[in-house]
Amino acid sequence: MAVIQNLNQDYIDTHLACPPGKNRIELVDPSRTGLYIEVRAASPGAGTYYLRYKDAAGKTCHHKLGRTCDMSLEQARKAATDAKTSQAHPRATSGPPIAVQPPDLRSAAVSEPAPTPAVGVTLASFWTDHYLPHAKTHKRSWWRDEQLYRRIKPKFGALPLSGVKRLAVEQFQNSLLVEEKLSRATANQHVVLLRRLLNLAVQWEMLDRNVLTRIQLFHLENQVEHFLDDAQVAKLVQVLKTDENRQVCLILLFLLSTGARRSEGLKAEWKQIDLDKRTWRIPSTNSKSKKPKTLPLNDSAMWVLEQLGSKDVSPYVFPSPASGKPFTEITRVWYRLRKKAGLPQSTRIHDLRHTFASRLVSSGRSLFDVQKLLGHADPRMSMRYAHLSMEAMQEASNAAALAI
Repeated sequence: MAVIQNLNQDYIDTHLACPPGKNRIELVDPSRTGLYIEVRAASPGAGTYYLRYKDAAGKTCHHKLGRTCDMSLEQARKAATDAKTSQAHPRATSGPPIAVQPPDLRSAAVSEPAPTPAVGVTLASFWTDHYLPHAKTHKRSWWRDEQLYRRIKPKFGALPLSGVKRLAVEQFQNSLLVEEKLSRATANQHVVLLRRLLNLAVQWEMLDRNVLTRIQLFHLENQVEHFLDDAQVAKLVQVLKTDENRQVCLILLFLLSTGARRSEGLKAEWKQIDLDKRTWRIPSTNSKSKKPKTLPLNDSAMWVLEQLGSKDVSPYVFPSPASGKPFTEITRVWYRLRKKAGLPQSTRIHDLRHTFASRLVSSGRSLFDVQKLLGHADPRMSMRYAHLSMEAMQEASNAAALAI
């Protein structure tokens, strides 16, 4: 979609965005024949300068000049002029000079779009121009993708998107395991990121198909799940009810009572708590799935809230006594409390969440209830507790047998 626009630097700095429902647009500058800015929905606020021209055979070609975040409009106009006069584009290095399109605004409005970027756009440029701006907006852990990409770039960065082949990726995956001595899980993460990049390229109509669809990942048998038994829970609760660090102890009791993630508990605000309805609304900004969810507050969770003195004093449920802001880390205190309660050194704060789920299942609740209360977006995450559900059914069956 081409749009005629009298371009100026202020417009470029503040108005570059795709209309709703459009994946890309071309902003055509009538004062510089052939110069336009391509703006994609995946990268709002930024665009790419192009020069449109006809080669010696009369075929319409497109020469990339640079990104709007890297060069000004004046620099782009000068680069377009230089490209015409010096035949800077590689397709025009021989033969007659470039035949520039006449300034016909009607033809500009219906000009043919740039060729599918997958033909020439490298993985590295796709990463910089498209994926990273998208990830920073939509993904909370985009920084981890940057870490993984540092190993991907030397191998695949110079290749066009269509040049990434399945066999090469599988060989790369093996080399991460054998040569770089990475774990199977970390090696898989590199492949998953590559697959994600190509998925988005297909979604944004920059690639016909993703050759990494259903690529085999290394099988993992390192899923860590520790459930505290009744005796361990009793010891831990006794420590948490009597230790001098009351604020952190109450946080841990709240996590054990609700099955919430640590970050959700630390960021909890009183405006999210409805004491009358006994509910806690976790906003999408605090949720791992980026979807809001509402948890019921049981008796033990309500008891924790009653012990706090922060209501009507702080907007946060668990403010730090030192800063008045939410705690950023409670791991060191947890190590001390864990040792005091006699728990194994491998026990993590996250295991309080597993313990909550295991107690649910052992009490006869369904895996569907576990999924809803723990906020699992994928029901397969709840299936890890299936063996506990079977144990509960086995106990019920044994009780029936004894009755007979």
